[in-house]
Amino acid sequence: MIKILCVGKLKEKYLIELIQDYTKRINKYHSITIIEVKDENSLIKEKEHLQKYISPKDYVITLEITGQMLNSEQLAIKIANLWISYPTITFVIGSSLGLHEDIKKRSNFALSFSKFTFPHGLFRGILLEQIYRSLKINNHETYHK
Repeated sequence: MIKILCVGKLKEKYLIELIQDYTKRINKYHSITIIEVKDENSLIKEKEHLQKYISPKDYVITLEITGQMLNSEQLAIKIANLWISYPTITFVIGSSLGLHEDIKKRSNFALSFSKFTFPHGLFRGILLEQIYRSLKINNHETYHK
């Protein structure tokens, strides 16, 4: 299972449609769930909300500007290898405040897509697209070029 934990709710219709499209595409390959927690303007409160959805058995990937950058093929290999040992891969997207240190410490891997700062809703779509691309690569399908 893939679990995406996000701080904040999407409001923009075009982003909601983007997320729904990629969620539907991913579900053809693997179960995915997206959990939105309340944006609190307090890292401590956001941490408490996020921790409710992180199981001790999850492999947790936090999305952080200071994390390690991978290309699409490397992410695909990482995801394929993780499912050998972990039933759930949990991706965590923080708020504009970032992520609480306790969430970062719980993380098994800090992943960065760029040194840029992205709008959170748009980044959610980018993450889902890369997960979808990884699944297509792992299934030897022609989406990835």
